[in-house]
Parts: sequence; structure tokens; C-alpha cells
Amino acid sequence: MVAVNQVIRQQLHSEVALVNQIAEYIINAGGKRIRPVLVLLMANAYGYQGKHHFDLAAIVEFIHTATLLHDDVVDESSLRRGRQTANAMFGNAASVLVGDFLYSRAFQMMVSIQSMRVMQILADATNVIAEGEVLQLLNMHDPDVSEERYLQVIRSKTAKLFEAAAEIGALIAGANDAQISAAGEYGRSIGTAFQLIDDVLDYSGNADDIGKNVGDDLREGKPTLPLIYLMKNGSDAERQLVRTCIEQGDESQFHAILQAITESGALEYTRNKAVTAAELAKQAVADLPDSAYKSALLALSQFAVTRNH
Repeated sequence: MVAVNQVIRQQLHSEVALVNQIAEYIINAGGKRIRPVLVLLMANAYGYQGKHHFDLAAIVEFIHTATLLHDDVVDESSLRRGRQTANAMFGNAASVLVGDFLYSRAFQMMVSIQSMRVMQILADATNVIAEGEVLQLLNMHDPDVSEERYLQVIRSKTAKLFEAAAEIGALIAGANDAQISAAGEYGRSIGTAFQLIDDVLDYSGNADDIGKNVGDDLREGKPTLPLIYLMKNGSDAERQLVRTCIEQGDESQFHAILQAITESGALEYTRNKAVTAAELAKQAVADLPDSAYKSALLALSQFAVTRNH
């Protein structure tokens, strides 16, 4: 990761001062860096000896960071990772444009790897993520979103980049098609688990731990799985409360919603879905030869569902 951070700093440089300033702000904001870690772990698990995995890890982080910049503008978020969002600090226009810079720099770096398959995986992933963002936008303030429609958003918007990160790590190490596919299954499953636990934490975490405002999903009118479960299984009064809150983005009823979600078993249901996804991830790497990297991949599956941030 030290080597990846060096690549990130080197590749972020621009002649335009504001690009450097915002990019530096974002990178210094921290984050778990799970996606670039996935590239490294998967490449090393398959015995990779070169240095391209550092570049690929940085590319994946750039794509992810670009989506965050654009996400925060769309969601009008003010807090991420415990700090002001870039749009809150520098304004929406600067955030969107620097997000574009990160996307385009990622594609410049992709070309330098000189692997058509790497470019195909990452280009496809970036396109699917964009579709997922639009699908989420269509779901906003819609209390009738089904569980399947919501899980489709997760697969596109979140899990797809995890999947691509794991695939290119295996690919660069010379893994065969079946192994690359298994790596992708690991990434997709762990990405799903991460997002579902994020959904749980938005109703059961605290702002200091999760680094954003608790209840943001409700304020933004996002029908996440705990709310979808409550809409399906709650009382008529609870369903009406959820419907009103999603339609209006009404966070003033957050505590009433939280009580209903907790008592209905919605958080437990969502957490169990995450555990199932994490188990699929473990199964996907079961055939990997034993190594510190395989152990780390298994530990990451566990962390995905036990974390509080």
C-alpha cells in the first residue's frame, strides 16, 4: 500500500492547482482502501512477481474516488469519513470536474498497462457503476422499490468495482479464466456484504464511527434494505410512516423509523443477507493455495460483516 500511495501521489499531479488541492484533500481523507487492497491480495495470492498491480490498485482507487466525488454532489452530502465532503469544501462544480479528471487519469493509466483485457474489465465496470448510479437516482423517494431492484443497485453501484478489482488482480498474475471468474465472485460477494452492512450502520452506527451523518439514507430518500423489509413486513402504520419518510426525505421521524426497524428484525435480516454474501466470498477463494494472502482474503470477508465503521 505504501507503493500504491506513491503511485497515487505521482499520478494525481496536475498543472492546475485546484486539481492538486482537491485530489490531495480526498486522498488524505483516508478510507479503508479495500478495493486497491483487493487488487494486491488477489495478485499476490496467485504469485504475481511484477509491479503492475500497484498501478492497477491506484487506478481502481481513482475510479472509486471519482464516484465518491460525484455521489456526494448528487446526494448533497456534507460529511464523509468524518470530514467535510469536497463539495462542501470546494463547491459542486469543482468536485464534479475533479471527479472527471480522476476518471480520465485512470483511463490514461489503464492504457499504459497495455492489456486489452484489463481495459475491458475496468471500462465495463465503470459503465455498470454509472448505470447503477442512475438506477439509484430513479429509486430515490420511491417507497415501492423491491428488494430485487435494490440489490441490483448494490451489484452495479458498489459490488461491480470490488469484482473488477479482484478480477484484474488475478488476471495480472496469470490466473486462468475459471480462477479469474472465482476472484470476481469473491469481489462481488464481499462488495455486496460491505454495502449491506453500510445500510445497517446507517441506522445503528454512530457518526464518529461511520464517518458520516447517521440517517443520511433516510434524509436522501434512499429506500435501503432495512426500509424495504419494514415496508413489506411492518404494520399498516409503520408502512405509512416509511412511505412518507422516503417520499419526503423526512429525517425528523428518524427515531420512530429506527425503533420500528429495530423491533421488526429488519437490521437482523439485512445483516444476515450480508453474512450470506460473505460466506459466498469465502467459498470463492477456498481453492486458492494456502498463503498469508489467502488468509487475509478470508479475514477481509469476516471484517466486512463484523465492522462498526
